[in-house]
Amino acid sequence: MPDLVEGAPERALAVYAHPDDPDVSCGGTMARWAASGADIHVVVCTQGDKGSSDPATQPAELVRRRAEEMAAAVKVLGVRGHHVLGYPDGEIDNTAELRAALVRLVRDLRPEVVVCPDPTAAIFGSSYFNHRDHRAVGWATLDAVSPAASNPHYFPGEGQAHQVDAVYLSGTLAPDVWVDISGSIDIKGQALLCHRSQLGDTGEWFGQVVRQRAQEEGRAAGVDYAEGFRLLRLGQ
Repeated sequence: MPDLVEGAPERALAVYAHPDDPDVSCGGTMARWAASGADIHVVVCTQGDKGSSDPATQPAELVRRRAEEMAAAVKVLGVRGHHVLGYPDGEIDNTAELRAALVRLVRDLRPEVVVCPDPTAAIFGSSYFNHRDHRAVGWATLDAVSPAASNPHYFPGEGQAHQVDAVYLSGTLAPDVWVDISGSIDIKGQALLCHRSQLGDTGEWFGQVVRQRAQEEGRAAGVDYAEGFRLLRLGQ
């Protein structure tokens, strides 16, 4: 039987590379948890300055626009707060500096659950491989969560140690739990439509792709719409 996640954590932290990544990867889950009263924060590690293939696009203007889009999207989802670390797109690595920033956020916000990309998921079929920023952020988040955030000897100047109970890895090739987002799929779609710089004049095509993907995950989970994750239980 599919393992469906019931209920919601009291506090959750989603860590992703680009401004639209959290909504694409786990927007339905965040919306469902927020509606249940969860205190959710989102961290985006880059500026989103290279999120356009148009040579006429001014990076500084794109950064400003994408920050506004992200702020609008998290409001739609019901997310409590969002944080931008400001690394340039394509230049993020799993460095001590990045891990320290993530450890500080984990210790300050003290989430039960962290959601981030699965860094082991690199090649999807024969036509897509995972963005290096996604992989770098996934590894950095895992390294920041355990052992660093829970061990007071790692980054001792970054707050009081905190043990995260579980990590949900999105964009995984090996999902083993699913969150039923049948009641929040429309909210996810509305949040994604906030990212106009990535969708052009209309996001209808993208909404259809997202809904189709959620239907596929739903079939695996035995519900109408779902988001799948690889679950790591740490607080046992």
